[in-house]
Amino acid sequence: MVEAGAVASLSSERRELICSLIGLTVKLALVVVAGTSLVRLAGAYRERMDRQGELAAVLHLEEGKLARARERFDALFTVEGEQRLIREQNQWIAPDRLRVVWKQTPAESPSQPD
Repeated sequence: MVEAGAVASLSSERRELICSLIGLTVKLALVVVAGTSLVRLAGAYRERMDRQGELAAVLHLEEGKLARARERFDALFTVEGEQRLIREQNQWIAPDRLRVVWKQTPAESPSQPD
């Protein structure tokens, strides 16, 4: 019976070893999955931070444009704002001048090559 006990003991040790190897394999797989997920999350975080930086820069530029537009708008409604606007409009026609606009009629258009 000593041999049967030794075989049973060897068999149970072998089972424990196999179970331990299976457990170790599962744990290693979980570590690999967690590591991969962390790497992907770090990449996504970096991409979002880059986009946020770009958006912040565009927002800063647009805020500057808005501030200049507000100042200009406010300047038009101050004393002599109308005269300032007229002086800025250099394409306006003087009172004693006529504006001539040349338009090409369809009959005068260049002929199409055949």
